[in-house]
Amino acid sequence: MNQQRNLMLAILLSALVLFGWSFFAQKWLPTANPPATRTVNGKQVPLPKPNASPSPTTAPAVVRDRAAVLGETPRVAIDTPRLKGSVNLKGAQIDDLVLTQHRESIAKDSPAIRLLSPAGAPDAYFSRLGWTGDGVALPDPSTVWTASGTRLAPGSPVTLSWTNPTGQRFDIRLSVDDGYMFSVQQSVSNGGAAAVAVRPYALVSRATASRDVSTWTTHVGPMGVFDGKANYDWKYQDLEKKGNQSFSTTGGWVGFTDKYWLTAVIPDQNGAVQASLQASPHGSFQADYSPAPAIVAPGKALTYSSRIYAGAKEMRLLDRYTNEGVQKLDKAIDWGWFEWFMKPIFRLLLWLYEQIGNFGVAILCLTIIIRTIMFPIAQKQFRSMAAMRVLQPKMKAIQERHKDDKARQQQEMLKLYQEEKVNPMAGCLPILIQIPIFYALYKTLLVSVEMRHKPFALWIKDLSAPDPMTPVNLFGFLHFTPPAYLALGVLPILFGITMYVQTRLNPPPTDPVQKQMMAIMPWFMMFVFAPFAAGLQLYYVCNNLFGLAQQAWLNRRYGTGYAPDVIEAKPIARK
Repeated sequence: MNQQRNLMLAILLSALVLFGWSFFAQKWLPTANPPATRTVNGKQVPLPKPNASPSPTTAPAVVRDRAAVLGETPRVAIDTPRLKGSVNLKGAQIDDLVLTQHRESIAKDSPAIRLLSPAGAPDAYFSRLGWTGDGVALPDPSTVWTASGTRLAPGSPVTLSWTNPTGQRFDIRLSVDDGYMFSVQQSVSNGGAAAVAVRPYALVSRATASRDVSTWTTHVGPMGVFDGKANYDWKYQDLEKKGNQSFSTTGGWVGFTDKYWLTAVIPDQNGAVQASLQASPHGSFQADYSPAPAIVAPGKALTYSSRIYAGAKEMRLLDRYTNEGVQKLDKAIDWGWFEWFMKPIFRLLLWLYEQIGNFGVAILCLTIIIRTIMFPIAQKQFRSMAAMRVLQPKMKAIQERHKDDKARQQQEMLKLYQEEKVNPMAGCLPILIQIPIFYALYKTLLVSVEMRHKPFALWIKDLSAPDPMTPVNLFGFLHFTPPAYLALGVLPILFGITMYVQTRLNPPPTDPVQKQMMAIMPWFMMFVFAPFAAGLQLYYVCNNLFGLAQQAWLNRRYGTGYAPDVIEAKPIARK
């Protein structure tokens, strides 16, 4: 009777956790990118990604074709190894930008990611440079600037110029590097008869909130670094509900971050500025900054230096710009509390990828490295489990002898452990060490653009998306898509099987409920892992396989056998 009750309780708890986990994960832990492929008749077909571009922009009443909008104004071409697009001479705006090294989907004919678009076009998203002031004619969004060249490229800067009727000349010198950084010099030369008070500004404007989801593990939306501290507190809906936010800061930056992309304006890092995050009544959003007003006397000039970052959040580039003096630009990637642990793991993984050329194989190599480092701990864990196996008859005898006195039972168990010099918790240490490694790889697959759309082999075309090959729909021969937690791919199934074999090789718990829960746990975890990124699934399948190989070797060395119900074992040598 008790056995049946315990079994029903274990099944009920497992079902509760399974479906509760699904709700929790969807709300708080988005585990992978959307599927990159679909299984059709056993074959992988790339899925188009029409919404892969950021979905930004301030929008006029009418949204028109992008090509038509781009053709309405004079432009300077942008041409770098990573960027293509143009600078709009009307309004001095960087409003046309494509990331040439990143695609919307894994299809061969997939277009490159479009980051910025002009006002009036779909997904409008742009950066503008200008001035504010009193008593002086200033350039505005309708001003058409004169360019010193027709092409902005690394080593080929372009200067935009405009002179007002009273003799004040405004210049914007733009240069771009081989990454995603634009350098800006805004100058005012006062050729008039009186002093003028002006202040430069830079802004980023986008029409709507990002389609990427912001969670407690990954921030998406308005953000910045103010006085050396990254601020992840504000979401788009916060600006709409709570109003505009202002920040006084020396250095730092402000802008909008998507899951993989960033557009930010970066003031002079040694000067004080006023930064703000704003939401307009018609649904657009803006991030901007401006320094204090400055007086420019007749015959004098004022120059203000700043930068604009517009591109992918590639870790090495962000680190490079941070080392070059931009305060905490690397914080654009929301690594979380364990950044100190995750970034070294990702650097190692990235180095392995560069040596091998395949991220899946790099993950296999990372698994071997981690298992090798942890082998002494695993050996200690195995010795502890072997000792526990030897003690099974004595433990069962104590349980029978004091089955009505749980307190006395625990005391006798503790005394037995002390006499035999066995630590029952020693087997938990490798599991505890695996937790930060698991989280580090989870976050790496979640936030690193370097692993986006990277294939492994066979049907795994995108390691940052779940395993698409599932027998639930007969590998695509049944034309329906199961929900994420039921879409058991091959890798989650292998994970569940290898985990089950591992539990069978461990000594069984003495408590009946624990024993039943441990028997169900591998299959429960199989469903939990179903929506995770294939790269994480691959890591844990390989980790389990290497663990089984190590365990088989240790079994042969210590002579404990394979079956978990075998009680007899060779005496464990003690120093």
